[in-house]
Amino acid sequence: MTTRGWLVAAPRSGGGKTTVTLALVAALRRRGVRVRTAKSGPDYIDPAFHAAASGAPGVNLDSWAMPPPLLDRLFTQAAEGAELLVVESAMGLFDGVAGPTGRTGNAADLAARYGLPVLLVLDVTGQAQTAAAVAQGIARFDPAVRVGGVILNRVGSDKHRRSVEAAMRLPVLGVVPRDAGLALPERHLGLVQAAEHPALAAQLERLADMAERCLDLDALLDVSPFPAMPGQPGNTNLLSPPGQRIAIASDAAFSFTYPHLLRAWREAGAELLRFSPLANEPPPDSADICWLPGGYPELHAPALAVADRFHAELRRFAETRPVHGECGGHMVLGAALTAADGSTHPMTGLLGHITSFAQRGLHLGYRRATLPDGTVLRGHEFHYATVTQPGDDAPYATVEDAAGASLGPTGGRRGYVTGSFFHAIARETA
Repeated sequence: MTTRGWLVAAPRSGGGKTTVTLALVAALRRRGVRVRTAKSGPDYIDPAFHAAASGAPGVNLDSWAMPPPLLDRLFTQAAEGAELLVVESAMGLFDGVAGPTGRTGNAADLAARYGLPVLLVLDVTGQAQTAAAVAQGIARFDPAVRVGGVILNRVGSDKHRRSVEAAMRLPVLGVVPRDAGLALPERHLGLVQAAEHPALAAQLERLADMAERCLDLDALLDVSPFPAMPGQPGNTNLLSPPGQRIAIASDAAFSFTYPHLLRAWREAGAELLRFSPLANEPPPDSADICWLPGGYPELHAPALAVADRFHAELRRFAETRPVHGECGGHMVLGAALTAADGSTHPMTGLLGHITSFAQRGLHLGYRRATLPDGTVLRGHEFHYATVTQPGDDAPYATVEDAAGASLGPTGGRRGYVTGSFFHAIARETA
């Protein structure tokens, strides 16, 4: 099958990439096009919206955290059976970290590696001809990256459109007016999760209607196919399943799991057993490991505090089997969690730290984590919670940032229990 694709990008965050991506995907799906999606960089929230719009699970593609063989494998899987693959950039097109060519974590790495043309979304609020200069600068910045077209977003009037479009030296494939009704609700880590959106199906229909009116869908479909699809490599440095039967907390408080990891665990023969701490459910006793993903426990601290069955059964589980918490899961493994209003709520106490969402600080960036056995993982950290009391547990790992600067020990270990704010993506290439 001939697969075509676009990388939807912008000069910065907040420019409308997700709105345009969802509108394009929803409109093409309504036309019967087999459209699939991917998200550049570490992001748990946008892929869930992509999946709702396309009707198929998406994937994350991260050129810093994922070694090239894993990146190629996931790109190939994302394009399987697709007539069009739509990849949404994180932040600005060229925003990443210092690193070897193709390993910076920016979306431009993907455009260059896979021959993906860039669909540049320009928020032209407060601009006219200058928007064309911005587009030209982006188009000329890296010869390996080709800008195939531009979407003018948040256009104020026909006069505004004409002044911008007349100066543009790239194909204009859509003009989206200012419309607050197109926006998706947000909170501190990004968009409100897809599963919590009060009327997501209706919103996607509205976005599809907008795409039919405002985007040149025929031109967007008439894009050149990929010049070459990568093969299926051997060693991809995926994380092995942590157990044969994995109990995974899954609800509004625990929802940050990477699709590529869950798929890899299933393909390796592991069974995933989902349960809801918010519903006071314990990990299934048949599991041989319990995994508490990240999410929004800070928004559900009172409910988690009184989930007595979950607390008691998790403690019993941890007496004989591993329990691991990532980010939000790590917060719940601690002794207590202070919510935004300053109220403090007891957590499971399997580790000794206390975290606070009332005392906030942004922790954001790629991380390289070295475990006590020498295993090196690549991943990231993104949270506003702070550790107000560290406890006295042994550290889970030592971490560095993307530049190699030491950030010291992180997280905790006690018996079978481990946790930290680090989100794992892949093993580092040897």
